[in-house]
Amino acid sequence: MNSKKIASISLSLLAGSHFIQAADNDRPNIIFIMSDDHTSQAISAYNGMLKDILPTPNIDRIGNEGVRLENCFVTNSISTPSRACILTGQYSHKNGVYTLLDNLNRDMPNVAKYLQQSGYQTAIIGKWHLGTEPSGFDYYNVLPGQGEYYNPKMIKIGDWGICANNTNKETTYRGHSTDIIGKEALDYLDRIDKDKPFFLMCHFKAPHRPWRPAARFKDLLKDVTIPEPENMYETYENKGEYAKIIRTGMEIMNRNDLKGDMPPAGATRDEKRKKNYQIYIKDYLRCVAGVDENVGHILQYLDEHNLTENTIVIYTGDQGFFLGEHGWFDKRLMMEESLRMPFLIRYPKEIPAGKINKDIILNIDFAPLFLDYADIKTPSQMQGKSFRKNLKGETPSDWRKEMYYRYWMHADDAHNVCSHYGIRTERYKLIYFYGQRLGMTGSHDKPLTPEWELYDLQNDPAEMHNIYKDPSNEGLIKELKNKLLELKTQYDDLDSKYPVLDNLNKTYFW
Repeated sequence: MNSKKIASISLSLLAGSHFIQAADNDRPNIIFIMSDDHTSQAISAYNGMLKDILPTPNIDRIGNEGVRLENCFVTNSISTPSRACILTGQYSHKNGVYTLLDNLNRDMPNVAKYLQQSGYQTAIIGKWHLGTEPSGFDYYNVLPGQGEYYNPKMIKIGDWGICANNTNKETTYRGHSTDIIGKEALDYLDRIDKDKPFFLMCHFKAPHRPWRPAARFKDLLKDVTIPEPENMYETYENKGEYAKIIRTGMEIMNRNDLKGDMPPAGATRDEKRKKNYQIYIKDYLRCVAGVDENVGHILQYLDEHNLTENTIVIYTGDQGFFLGEHGWFDKRLMMEESLRMPFLIRYPKEIPAGKINKDIILNIDFAPLFLDYADIKTPSQMQGKSFRKNLKGETPSDWRKEMYYRYWMHADDAHNVCSHYGIRTERYKLIYFYGQRLGMTGSHDKPLTPEWELYDLQNDPAEMHNIYKDPSNEGLIKELKNKLLELKTQYDDLDSKYPVLDNLNKTYFW
């Protein structure tokens, strides 16, 4: 579809939105804070093994004064696609951002555009990572690409594409990126009209690799031995071929990832994991400490300016992340640590404090939620649902009991992760590693023989025992596969669109 046609569709969709004309002071402000690769295991509110090692009191405050989601999941566990899903309310196959190398079409409708049209002041500050110039925002100041930790360059609104060869004008800021992004967010809040509602997306780079903390945190945890996950030394006998060839094991970390001493030559796999883990996890947590501190500054600003009561504050990560579980340190896979997003939300006017919600929530639901709070009906092209009632403890009787996941970027250069999709119910997880490129950018034509994994999350929460080949599960597997196909139909992600995969399925799906 050409850009003119997409732009036309975008305008018609926006024009057809059903805006309820509420007074501006009746509609809440929304601050959406997202960190890159910050996983729930490293947020003390989630009561993981690191909660006493590095507490996150400011992030925790959001959940303590609101709701903590236990089952918030990403639909494609990698940064660029997840960000596109959050903005558009659509799966990757609908918004066109399948992999890290895809750009978001800026003519597409997105949540910021709807809020902007309805009278919200809109801004994004920090990590953007979607290739094209941000659209739908009255103001932006974003990192180019991944951005740098120290003395980062940023691109302000008006500076995109103004230099020679349509390149961007970049302004260098002195200091650590987390502090700079936090300060830029506060400066923005200082400038806006407080009598009109605002929507601010504050996106931190941290704690994304290569985990470079601010100088004041460089010795934090220096003399502490961080506890290891129980399954850090897994050997994958119970998993498929993909687990033996991916490059996400801590034993392969190098000086680009770690600034500490490397394991000695000749060290075993487990010796490398043991040493690298301590270096990696400490720098990761040091980066988290900077994020938590800056979240505290934002919350303090709201308190001091009488904005707390009418401002929704959300904290999340763009997906989950392995912190040594299964010996891994990345994301992408449909395993729990990678799949689960942290999500804490506070809205004193409406959301009861100190609650935990266990409903299955997806990142495509975020945009409909924001629009709901702004009295805007969910546009028809969005695939997510508002979970506003869920947050009040009024979960609709027809709320989803399972979720559909798909990772498209097969055999990438960096991590060699296998393409796969699957279904997660409240108890079970069924994953189909189909192992095909399907023309995705950043992928390579290294087909693998399709394999299946099935986990009982009630009896095996660490996902160590693949029970797919157990004959006693034949009926369960058939039921899950049928439900998986229903979800694929519901979201219009049919394998028949890909002849190679459709042909393979005749042998490997049933």
